[in-house]
Amino acid sequence: MNKLTLFLLLLTLTGRAQHPALLPLPRELAWTKQSFALTGIIQLKTNSADAKPVADSIAQFIQQVSPATVSQNAPDTAKEIALLLEPNGAFSQQPEGYALTVLGRSVQLRAATVRGLFWGYQTLRQLHQAKPQPVLAGCSISDYPAFAIRGFMHDVGRSFIPVARLKQHIAVLSRYKINTFHWHLTEDLAWRLQSDSIPNLTDSTVTKRFPGQFYTKQQAREIADFCQANQVLLIPEIDMPGHSAAFRRATGHDMQSDSGKLLVKKLLREVCALFDVPYIHIGTDEVAFKNASFVPKMAAVVRESGKEVIGWIPGARLEQSVIRQMWMGTIKPKPGQPVIDSRDLYFNHFSAQADLISVFQRNICDTTSGSAERLGAIGCIWNDRKLADVDQVERLNGFYPAMLTLAERAWRGGGQPLTKAGPVLIDKVAFAGFENRLLAHKQQHFTNLIFPYVRQQNLHWRIIQPFPNGGDLTNRFPPEDGKLDYPGLDATGATIYLRHTWGPAIVRGYLDKPAPNHTAYVYTHIYSPKPQTLGAWVGFHNYGRSEKDASPPAGQWGYKGSKLWVNDQEIQPPVWETPGQHPADNEAVYTNEPYENRPPLPISLKKGWNKVLIKLPVGAFQTTDYRLVKWLFTFVPVRPNGLNYDAADGLIFSPDKRR
Repeated sequence: MNKLTLFLLLLTLTGRAQHPALLPLPRELAWTKQSFALTGIIQLKTNSADAKPVADSIAQFIQQVSPATVSQNAPDTAKEIALLLEPNGAFSQQPEGYALTVLGRSVQLRAATVRGLFWGYQTLRQLHQAKPQPVLAGCSISDYPAFAIRGFMHDVGRSFIPVARLKQHIAVLSRYKINTFHWHLTEDLAWRLQSDSIPNLTDSTVTKRFPGQFYTKQQAREIADFCQANQVLLIPEIDMPGHSAAFRRATGHDMQSDSGKLLVKKLLREVCALFDVPYIHIGTDEVAFKNASFVPKMAAVVRESGKEVIGWIPGARLEQSVIRQMWMGTIKPKPGQPVIDSRDLYFNHFSAQADLISVFQRNICDTTSGSAERLGAIGCIWNDRKLADVDQVERLNGFYPAMLTLAERAWRGGGQPLTKAGPVLIDKVAFAGFENRLLAHKQQHFTNLIFPYVRQQNLHWRIIQPFPNGGDLTNRFPPEDGKLDYPGLDATGATIYLRHTWGPAIVRGYLDKPAPNHTAYVYTHIYSPKPQTLGAWVGFHNYGRSEKDASPPAGQWGYKGSKLWVNDQEIQPPVWETPGQHPADNEAVYTNEPYENRPPLPISLKKGWNKVLIKLPVGAFQTTDYRLVKWLFTFVPVRPNGLNYDAADGLIFSPDKRR
C-alpha cells in the first residue's frame, strides 16, 4: 500500500471511532473494555414507581434493537439493568444530572429526578452498537447540563407545521437533551390556536397565509402531553400587542384599545386554562406602546391564572423577576435579570454550513455556564418569507444540524464571546471532534430525515486580499490570469464569509475590515485520485428565509459579479426557475435560488491536482437586490445519500498542493 492510498484510507476513516459517538458529549466519560450484551434475559429493576416510565422506555428500546428478553422477574443469574431514583443522592443539586455505569453483566443508572433518569436513558440509547452483536458500550459517565434551558422555537404563525411533524421534532431533539419547545402561535399573518371566546380568529378569511391551517384545542393538548412525556418544557407564545394584525382582522379592535384589552384578557385566560405549563410568553416586541397599562394588565392576568410571564427584550418594560428572551445582538443581559439567549440564533438568517460553526464556537448568555439568571438558549426559525412546504422549514434553515450543535453547546457550556466567535474557525481540533460525532449521528439516525450538512473540516482555502474595484464589479485582476502569489488568509469550511451581517451588527468574518467596492479572489487545489464528475453545492448568496432578495439574473450567479473556475474553465450557473424576480412581498416562494433547493452542480475533476478559483466582487453593502449583502461563497463536492448528501470522499483540499 503506497503512502497516498494509506492516507486516503485514513481520511475515509476519519470520525469512525472505536467507541460510539455521544452527543452532547458527557461532562465526565471513561470508556472501558467491557460491554453489556443485549442478548438472553435481562432483568430490569427500579427502586421507585416514578421510574417506571423510563424503565418501560428502556425495555422497549432494547426489544427494538436486539433479540434480548427484558423482564422484571428474571432469574438471579440474568444480566441486570437498574434504575435508581435518589432525590437526596449525588445529583440532588443537579435535577437533570445522572450517572451511568455499563459493565459486562450490569448497567446502573442513577439520578435525583425522573428527568435525570430520562436524559441518562437517552445517553444509554447512544451507547448501542449493533455489530458484530448488539451491545451497550462499556463506560462510566457522570453528567449534567451547563444550562437549564436548551430549546427550539417554531413560528407557526408565518408558517404551519402539522402536529405529526411537531411531534417528530420534539421526539428527535429530546434524544439530544433539548428540553424546551417555544411555540410561537400568533402573528400578523395568522392566528393558529383555536379559540372559544373568539371563534373566528382562525377563520380562513382572517388568515393571510395557509388559510384553514390551525391547531384545535385537542391538538394543542396533544402537543402539551407529548412534550411532557419527552421531558420537554412547552412555552406557548401569544404575541401582543404587536404582531397582532390577525387579531385586528378578526375582532375589528386594536389590542391596546379598551375593547381590545377586554378581548385579550379573555384569550389569555382561555390559553392559560388550556395549557398545563408554568409559563406563557406574551411577546411585547417590535411595537409602539400606545397604552402604558396594557402589558402590566396582561401580565397580571397570566399570574392570576397560575402562570409566570416571559417576554422578549427589546420589548415592554416588565418586572426584574420576569424572564426575558434576548433577540438583538447588541443587548447585554443585566445583572440579576433572568434571560434566555436567542441572539444570533435565528436559523432563518443562517447559511447552514458556516453558521453552524458560529453556534459551536459561541457562548450562551455571555457566560460559560448557567445560573438562576443565565438560563440558556433557544434557537428560532422565523419564516417571514413563505416556504413552499414543511420540508423547506428543515432544509433551508438547516434545522436538525443547527439544533444538534446548539444541544452540544447548551449542555456542555463554554465557548467564546459572540464578538470573538462567528464562522471563522478558531479551534480546528475541537470542531473536528464535534463534527465527527455530528456526522456519525447523521449517518445512524437521520437517513430518513432532512439533514443538510456535510463534512467541512478538511476544506481549506486561501483568500487573496481584496483589490479596489472602483464600484465596477466586472473589473478584472491578476488572479484571473493565473497570478496567485499574493499575501493571503487561510480559511476552512464549505461556506466562507468574508463579511457577515445580521443587520446593523457585523458578525466576525474572515476579513477584519471588509470595505465596499472591492474584489476578492479565493483559491484552492483539489487532489482527486481519479478522473471523475461530481456534484457540488455552489452558491454566492445566503437566501435568508426572512428576506425579499431577488432571484439571480439569467446566466449569472447573482448581482455581485461572482465567478467560478475549475481548471481554468468557467462554471456556469444553473438555469434559474424565476430569473431576475424582485419580489414585492414575502409571498414569493423560493424555487432553485438556494443551493440546498436544487440538484448539485456537475464539476469535472481530472486525476491529480485541480485548481479552483473563485471571484468575489462586492459593491455596496446594501442594495435594491439584497437588503443584507453577505460577502460569501459556498463550494463543496457532494454525493447523494438517500434524502441527503455527504461530502465526496477521497479528495484533498490544499491551496499549496500538500497531500
